[in-house]
Amino acid sequence: MKFLFDSDTWQEIYGSIRKNKLRTTITIIGVLWGIFLLVVLLGAARGLENSFNKAFGNFATNSVFVWTQSTDTPFKGFQKGRTFRLTFNDIEVLKNEYSDEIKFLAPRNQTTNLIIKDFKSGNFQVSGDYPILDQIQKKNLIYGRFINGNDILLKAKVCVIAEDIYKQLFDKNVNPIGENIKINNINYKVVGVYKRTNGINFDGDAAYIPFTTFQKVYNRANKIDWMMITANEGVDINQMEQDVLLTLKNLHNVHPEDNRAFGSFNFGDRIGRVTGFIKGMQFLTWFVGIATLIAGVFAIGNILLITVKERTKEIGIRRAIGARPIEIRRQVILESVFLTTIAGMLGIIFGSIVLYFIDMLIGQGEDAVLVNPTVNIPIILFAFLILIVLGTLIGLIPAFMATIIKPIEALREE
Repeated sequence: MKFLFDSDTWQEIYGSIRKNKLRTTITIIGVLWGIFLLVVLLGAARGLENSFNKAFGNFATNSVFVWTQSTDTPFKGFQKGRTFRLTFNDIEVLKNEYSDEIKFLAPRNQTTNLIIKDFKSGNFQVSGDYPILDQIQKKNLIYGRFINGNDILLKAKVCVIAEDIYKQLFDKNVNPIGENIKINNINYKVVGVYKRTNGINFDGDAAYIPFTTFQKVYNRANKIDWMMITANEGVDINQMEQDVLLTLKNLHNVHPEDNRAFGSFNFGDRIGRVTGFIKGMQFLTWFVGIATLIAGVFAIGNILLITVKERTKEIGIRRAIGARPIEIRRQVILESVFLTTIAGMLGIIFGSIVLYFIDMLIGQGEDAVLVNPTVNIPIILFAFLILIVLGTLIGLIPAFMATIIKPIEALREE
């Protein structure tokens, strides 16, 4: 390791670089661009992934939503175009038949009503729900609580409202908990206020009331508008969707091939596609980045080959006065590693600066496109290690070429 601290070694490297400033600069830029591109693309991919997680993080993504429409095929004496509703019997059958596959099953009812507080009012969605909804789609509560089991049992006239409803109906900084509002001319006590995020929210700005209260007030009996089903981890959500729809068709005397009678939205399938896109983007980033790095390192190898050719006579003199082949090879390899190290560090620095400005410009706030576009330090170190290894390996070629020429032949070189 003494040669690393030998001033003559570094003077020779400096002299070689100084003689070929333009060539060396272009070579360094080629390698710099490779690791710069890798850092920026990996950071952008991470920012996209973080943005995705921010949007879907509060939602049970392995879910499917099911509702009824109208039949498209006559079946068992029923005519085409028949309409029907989901019922609590459907819920019980699904819970029993798919007890091992289903994690959450939430029946839901919804309508739109005028909501009034004193002299302020507005039309908003009103949703009848169970407490389990907060586990499927976590609510970001800023006041109070969500609907609980006692509210369901007592058919309590309580509600949880969106922040925008609160702002429209209440004065600023007023604590709404315990205050009464009117929904469809019936008084409800506000027990919670939630803040909407830019993530997935299928309800918009809604007022949530207990499902049992909704049944009583709107005379829904055992009818439900739609249901949300979340599968256990590891369950194929696409297969579950097909199985659930087939079971519901049997329960409601719908032809097995009728694809219009039930509507469904497979959230898990959509999430899987987005996740696959992100993984594909990350793979492409590594492929492009590594390919660019390799191209840049090969450029260094070519430059060193040219340099060795130009220094053939010098190498012959050194050999003639006693320099061993291993010393010549070591010198060339060290020059290769030095150039790749400098280029790598500059590429990482410039890439980090670009990611910082990306974060400042489009990575802040609720509408951030790329959230925290960064690259983990272990990944940076791994990429840098790859660069050093490639620089060492590519340096072996000119190093070998520098020592295969006999000293007497090198001295004759013009």
